[in-house]
Amino acid sequence: MKLQLSLIALLSIAAANANARTEISLNIVDEKGVGTAIGSISAVDTKYGLVLTPTLRGLTPGLHGFHIHQNASCDTKEKDGKLIPALGAGGHLDPAGSNKHGEPWGDGHLGDLPPLFVDATGNATQPVLAPRLKLADLAGRSVMVHAGGDNHSDHPAPLGGGGARVACGVVK
Repeated sequence: MKLQLSLIALLSIAAANANARTEISLNIVDEKGVGTAIGSISAVDTKYGLVLTPTLRGLTPGLHGFHIHQNASCDTKEKDGKLIPALGAGGHLDPAGSNKHGEPWGDGHLGDLPPLFVDATGNATQPVLAPRLKLADLAGRSVMVHAGGDNHSDHPAPLGGGGARVACGVVK
């Protein structure tokens, strides 16, 4: 009986972990720091990789660069005498040291994600699949939305050409 209860407990823990989910709150960022809340992103492991499901509002319609950044910070920092929104997040997550921007399924930064789609009313609700990431990879990191799209290359513009950091959330 004890063995049966132990097995049931282990299976319950495994089932709970299989459905583990993290909610990440995102805020608009600018030179003054972290601003208005715009919603959240739900992250869950699947057999295909990490699924990030946004429930965001108030963004500019179109495609936006979307990345996991190295640090758990959305703080404004100074660079070359200018305040840069969310520079405290550091660069794209790159534990392998690839030093290149690429496709979410490729050999570039681990934090490179498919672009975030924002509809004509400023809402983002379409899930994004990150095939090389797991929920555990997000611990101590931040999630970033950039102003522009992402061509998943460092050419003609660095880091996919996403441009300014417009929204950020720290993974807790």
